[in-house]
This record gives sequence, C-alpha cells and structure tokens, in this order.
Amino acid sequence: MNMPPDQCTVHVVDDDSGLRRSLRFLLESIGWKVCLYASAEEFLEAAELPPEPSCIVLDIRMAAMSGLELQQILHMRGIRLPIIFMTGHADVSVAVQAMKSGAADFIEKPFKDQAMLDAVAAAVRKSADMLQEERVRTQARDMLAALSPREREVARLVALGQPNKLIASGLGISEKTVHIHRQHVMEKTGVSSAAELARVMLRADPESLD
Repeated sequence: MNMPPDQCTVHVVDDDSGLRRSLRFLLESIGWKVCLYASAEEFLEAAELPPEPSCIVLDIRMAAMSGLELQQILHMRGIRLPIIFMTGHADVSVAVQAMKSGAADFIEKPFKDQAMLDAVAAAVRKSADMLQEERVRTQARDMLAALSPREREVARLVALGQPNKLIASGLGISEKTVHIHRQHVMEKTGVSSAAELARVMLRADPESLD
C-alpha cells in the first residue's frame, strides 16, 4: 500500500544530537514528517501516534534505556510500529535478536543515505499494510457484532459449509428457523454466499473457523 510521503511519520530515537539532525534533513528531503527524540524515555512520554503509516528509527544502544528495552515496552503495550535499529559493528548479533523479536530491519553505522531511505520506505509500506489490515479486521468484527448469539452460531456453521438440514439437527432447531437466521446473517454482514461469510469471519478472527 503506497501513501503520500507527507502522510507518513518517521520517529527518530537517538541520543546523538548530530545524528538526529542529519537524519531529519535526510528524511524530510523525501517529504516524510520527522519527529526527533533524545532518548527512549522521551519517546514514551512525548510521542503522538496517530493512525497513519509510521515507523521508528531507533539506536540500539543509548545512555539510559536501550533500544531493545523500548522495543519490549512497545510490544507489551500492543504498539506495532515497524522498528529499524541503528547498530554499531559490535551490536550486529544483538540486532539479529531484535529482528527475531519483530524489528523490521537493522542498519549498521555508519550507513549510506540510500540504505536508510530504502529501509524507511519499506517500513512505512509495512506500517500502511498493517493499518489497512486492522481497518479490515475492525470492519469485519463490527459486522459480526451486529449478529445475535444464535445468528453467530448459524453463521459459523454456514461458513464451514454445512447445509441447513445439518445445522438444524446440530442446533436442535427447524430448517425453516435456520433459513431465517441465515438470511439475517447475510443481510447484516452484506454477503451473498458462504464463501464470502467465511472471509468476513476469518478477517475478524483467523481462528474463528478452527
């Protein structure tokens, strides 16, 4: 998913003021909005995270809280912004561990401008895709929330491909009642087939049809 640069924000967290300024100049040259933070603590206190594509360019080693510690805190808070770690040569093995914990990328200092621009562009695209997935998931959940408990039961069985007769037998109700519930489900979710209903349910919860 591509977004205009001025609708994307890059959060730079590094205790080196010179590097922060140079990164701002580099990233703003593309059109991205850039927010600078001198520490992980400052980011946690001051960062505003509106629902727009964003990423964090984060130094892995800082004087107080490390980049890895910030990554862990964000993970615990359910904040899923892609993180690009900046590392020194001795930190590469640590950065690999950060990638295993969900970081989007890592770049070894000193880095070439284009390497940073490419990494940020990929992270912003990933963020945009994640936001779109969340919007689709929320929309599907809202549709299913409109169903009654019985309609949800019927919807799940319909999505699993069960015919009305089998659903009626399993739920101890008449086929006519199943038919009525099925119609209500289709109307409330805006779908016209069992396959479309299954897609809505899986978007809302990938484990809903297990």
